[in-house]
Amino acid sequence: MDRRATAVWHGGLRHGKGALTTESKVLADTPYSFSTRFEGTPGTNPEELLGAAHAGCFTMALAARLGESGVTPERIETKATVTLEKLDSGFAITRVNLDVTVKAPGADRAKFDAAAANAKDNCPLSKVLRADISMDARLIA
Repeated sequence: MDRRATAVWHGGLRHGKGALTTESKVLADTPYSFSTRFEGTPGTNPEELLGAAHAGCFTMALAARLGESGVTPERIETKATVTLEKLDSGFAITRVNLDVTVKAPGADRAKFDAAAANAKDNCPLSKVLRADISMDARLIA
């Protein structure tokens, strides 16, 4: 299964503008820019999208792990905070915090803790954040 997204950028970093489109068209020419990423201007940015993807992935994995331990949650809410810092080597995502609240009356705490730890370590987005990244690059002059 392959999922695709496209980013198109016009111009230089500070004054340029870009658009993001997903294969499903949930995002369709969604604008982003230097100011939405670094200056707090309303709009999306790669870190926000990564956080949404990671929160969604982790939440589904946690539901699966809880189900395997006999727990059916009524509600799972995950907030992901993606930290982008300027280091000596440039900008880097230095951490992701997953803040999860689960409503599951009668759930065993030890089973919950084990399911949450497993989901954190093994959801596909957690894994990709530790993965090697490959690239194909072409220049059209």
